[in-house]
Amino acid sequence: MTVSETVRLTKLRLEPIAKEESLQQAKLLVAAVIGAEASALSVHSWMEINDEQLRILGELIERREKGEPLQYILGEWEFMGLPFNVDERALIPRQDTELLCETALERIRNYAYRDVLDLCTGSGCVAVALQKLAGVNVTAGDISGDALELAKENAEINDAEVTFVASDMFGGIEGAFDLITCNPPYLSGKDMEQLQKEITFEPAVALYGGVDGLDAYRKIAAEYKPHLKPGGTLLMEIGSTQGESVSALFSGRTRILNDLSGNPRVLIVENI
Repeated sequence: MTVSETVRLTKLRLEPIAKEESLQQAKLLVAAVIGAEASALSVHSWMEINDEQLRILGELIERREKGEPLQYILGEWEFMGLPFNVDERALIPRQDTELLCETALERIRNYAYRDVLDLCTGSGCVAVALQKLAGVNVTAGDISGDALELAKENAEINDAEVTFVASDMFGGIEGAFDLITCNPPYLSGKDMEQLQKEITFEPAVALYGGVDGLDAYRKIAAEYKPHLKPGGTLLMEIGSTQGESVSALFSGRTRILNDLSGNPRVLIVENI
């Protein structure tokens, strides 16, 4: 069976769970099996896929049909143009979170920030991207030992110098920083009951933010001030309906940034 035929058949199997993205997902899975870039598949369209490759592809398709996220199946994903290992130890890096990272980079440039803290670091995508792209001093904390191990792997992959700390929010953090970033768990109890199948594969500790989804923000609001330098900035990702409720927890000057879909996504808190 040729590559092009295999992509077509894989697309058909994936359509029930990813109709609009089935072709791209099919290309990514086939590319992973034959060791090529998805963008280069047309070059390999004449190539025959052997029985062993078809067997492996079949296993990957079965995992996807059961709802496992494509990113976990592939084992890697891109964030801010950088490669990251991804698996069940941490949330999958998402495009929505790039707004948090881009805003942090803008603040670093505009205010010459040097010392950065990234809380709830998960896969380390924000911490690693900021260190790699801005060359700043980055400390990253997470309550999950498994997530920290994954984040350390990603720092090594990207040759990023990040200091990792086991910490429940600010519990294990020492000192003050110019910039604090955080993508905390913010799903409510109701949200957790209505999760898409793919999201149930991700760690609940990184998703559930308490009955109303605001527990992590309350903890940050109560603890952040001693760790933020004068003139510093606190940046947090928020849920699309949480703008006003999260803003109300913080004193000082706050501002909300919307994502590409027009939904509230990042809260800026300035220590003026």
